[in-house]
Amino acid sequence: MIDTGVTSFMILSTSLVMLMTPGLAFFYGGLAGKRNILGIMMQTFVSLGITTVLWISVGYSLCFSGGTGGIIGNLDHAFLNGIPFTQLYAGSGSLYPTYIFIAYQMMFAIITPALITGAFVNRISFKAYLIFLVIWQLFVYYPFVHMIWGGGILAKWGVLDFAGGVVVHAIAGFAALASVIYVGKRRDTQSPPNSIPLVAIGTGLLWFGWYGFNAGSELKVDSVTTLAFLNTDTAASFAAITWLIIEWVKTGKPKFVGLLTGAVAGLATITPAAGYVPLWAAILIGIASGIICYLAVSLKNKLGWDDALDVWGVHGVGGVTGTILLGVFASSAINGQSGLIEGNVAFFGKEVVAVIIGAVYAFVFTYLMLALINYITPVKVKPEEEDFGLDFSIHGEKAYDEGAL
Repeated sequence: MIDTGVTSFMILSTSLVMLMTPGLAFFYGGLAGKRNILGIMMQTFVSLGITTVLWISVGYSLCFSGGTGGIIGNLDHAFLNGIPFTQLYAGSGSLYPTYIFIAYQMMFAIITPALITGAFVNRISFKAYLIFLVIWQLFVYYPFVHMIWGGGILAKWGVLDFAGGVVVHAIAGFAALASVIYVGKRRDTQSPPNSIPLVAIGTGLLWFGWYGFNAGSELKVDSVTTLAFLNTDTAASFAAITWLIIEWVKTGKPKFVGLLTGAVAGLATITPAAGYVPLWAAILIGIASGIICYLAVSLKNKLGWDDALDVWGVHGVGGVTGTILLGVFASSAINGQSGLIEGNVAFFGKEVVAVIIGAVYAFVFTYLMLALINYITPVKVKPEEEDFGLDFSIHGEKAYDEGAL
């Protein structure tokens, strides 16, 4: 019999995760220069359509079929073949329609490649990006979903990732770094954010949606669900204030963008650990996130990597940090898994190895993939298109009536 309460919760969580993609578009759109607002927002929103088509046709099947211990699933459930709408998902111990589990996981698939777009804002052609969107999911995202969440080889080995430290943030962040190195620097690296209020709106939507992202990943309603919810908010808040203080001390001014960026870093970092660690550990994870991700962004600037919107420093480094700290702080009293502080050295080692594998593979594959795409269609836009802005040169539209600015 269907558990209507949990079904309603999963529908709500799915809706919250869907809201994160428009939130990401606002976040990135506000940070971009005024001639590239629509270009970056378009890259984010188009994933809602392309990824849904891909997920229904082959994505879900490749991620969640094919048995245990493998790297990728099979096509037994292509186009949801063999899954009637009346079928119930019982993997979490609560009965609710399998279709809502499919939809929930689809929202993760939609936002993960969209995270990468902030790194190469105003440098990649839309045609090349669409090819990138499809290939990257097939060969990077889907295998890691299957290996960790679909009963694959890493899950069998004992690797845990509550809501996407490896599966979402680490692989997206290091794919972003590979993209930045491949396409090179922007011609104009001094372009300031066009709308910090828009960044704030995007952050608010991301933060709000992240409750569905993390709490919903328990896939049922119990005490761990509520702990994951509170851990999410706590880590984000401590990271935001930590980033604010560091930047305030360094620059002499409390920066709003810094506060918002710190919050997103905290959200990314707590993601893999939200349902496995106690509240006090979420506080430490938030503080560590604010410090480590801030230092990563500073290192990126020092090395001259033109990661325009700090995808690597926030999501990549945040995902790696959170996965490692999951290996440290996991508590057997919460979800049955002990970490390093409880003497489980083996689990800590597995988490470290898994996140390194994810980061390295995503980086190498993404770089080679971009080189391959460049043989099909130019990846980087023409200099004159970049100078003029991608909004009008590629999309033929403008975000604002210039006469009103």
